[in-house]
Amino acid sequence: MYRYDATDKQILSERVTQFRDQTKRFLAGELSDNEFLPLRLQNGLYIQRLAPMLRVAVPYGLYNSTQMRQLAHIARHYDKGYAHVSTRQNFQFNWPHLEDVPDILADLAQVDMHAIQTSGNCVRNITTDQYAGVAADEIEDPRPWCELLRQWSTFHPEFALLPRKFKIAVCATRDDRAAFQFHDIGVELKHDSSGQTQFDIYAGGGLGRTPVIAQLIRADLPWQHLLTYIEAILRVYNMHGNRENKFKARIKILVRALGVEAFREKVEKEWDYLRGGENTLDSAAVDYVKRHFVAPDYEQLDDSSANRELASQRMESPEFGRWLDKNIHAHRQPGYAVVNLALKPTGISPGDISDSQM
Repeated sequence: MYRYDATDKQILSERVTQFRDQTKRFLAGELSDNEFLPLRLQNGLYIQRLAPMLRVAVPYGLYNSTQMRQLAHIARHYDKGYAHVSTRQNFQFNWPHLEDVPDILADLAQVDMHAIQTSGNCVRNITTDQYAGVAADEIEDPRPWCELLRQWSTFHPEFALLPRKFKIAVCATRDDRAAFQFHDIGVELKHDSSGQTQFDIYAGGGLGRTPVIAQLIRADLPWQHLLTYIEAILRVYNMHGNRENKFKARIKILVRALGVEAFREKVEKEWDYLRGGENTLDSAAVDYVKRHFVAPDYEQLDDSSANRELASQRMESPEFGRWLDKNIHAHRQPGYAVVNLALKPTGISPGDISDSQM
């Protein structure tokens, strides 16, 4: 996974210090509710009916064990001993005290985590297939491309106040587990005949009160232009999106109102200004990020022997056999399997996870 460098860590530290001061001023009555609203939303903090809710960013759904233990610590010491995993791969604490939130953000920063851009009208968490990096059926690991999108979109000054929240998903499998066509922008990764990475770019998808399937805006986009083309889409949305009615402010409404051909024409015209510019990717930039996503040192196993062992255990335990049928997925490494741990126990809200389970 991507590891933060000194600059990344400094940015997080400065952001925590800044929000600690803002929270202190709000609690002292020096900032009004309206003045504090955009400041807290920039840091993932909602004020709900019963308590604040803090949403933590988990880019492309990837944690390490150190981060998970820190989340457990936060749930235990600042919340009610549990948290909630959202449908877009984020992590939510539903019962923190407002005065504790700066301390929570500081604890998150210690393990390279934050709550930046998890709320408000900005580019939200970049998501992908939950099996990314280990799926047997993926065309290519999509996580480096997600990371490039994350770095580009975080703190992007032009897109900090969009008409409405904006969600991007990347898919690298024929079986669309990322639900990319139900996002504001969907990126479908593929290879051309020579093995070069390309993307099909979709826009205007979404669920909610007006479910819409995204439309193909550009096919066969060379990988070098991923950021500039998505930037062109966001610019069109930023300029033409509805800012008067939040229920009609998502890009899906704009694409439908203009028509896909007119929308595509505006995007292509905007891209003329950006194409070949400073956000054009080169091999050095992509390779730098890809080096953070090397495969672990897997044990060399044989699928056939593993399958024989599993078949024997199925015979001994029908319950285990039924669990295997429902909770494993094919792994790209022979002899391994991906295990699903469902957060849907009887009598518990789906998505909730306790500190001990973490």
